[in-house]
Amino acid sequence: MSEKLTNVISKFYDEYYNSTPKRLKIVDAYLFYVFLTGVFQFLYCALVGTFPFNSFLSGFISTVGSFVIGVCLRLQVNPQNKTDFTGISPERAFADFVFANLVLHLVVINFIG
Repeated sequence: MSEKLTNVISKFYDEYYNSTPKRLKIVDAYLFYVFLTGVFQFLYCALVGTFPFNSFLSGFISTVGSFVIGVCLRLQVNPQNKTDFTGISPERAFADFVFANLVLHLVVINFIG
């Protein structure tokens, strides 16, 4: 069983490493970082407490929102999805990503108080 699992993980890693463009790997690294940040925030809240609750909530909303916006960027930049996003260039997708993050973080800062 563990041998099959090792083979599957090895094949997944090899295919990801060989067939994924560098831009998508960078976006994936960003998504992984944001995901880990959200996990650490949630664990901290569970172990230590939620005082001040607005700070925890705004930080967690920021990580979840950043992750969702990052997934949207990954979908738009992926060359396999060119037919779904015909009028959107990678530069336009990145500009939308930056603008959406600005709006998200302005809301988060406003929510903190």
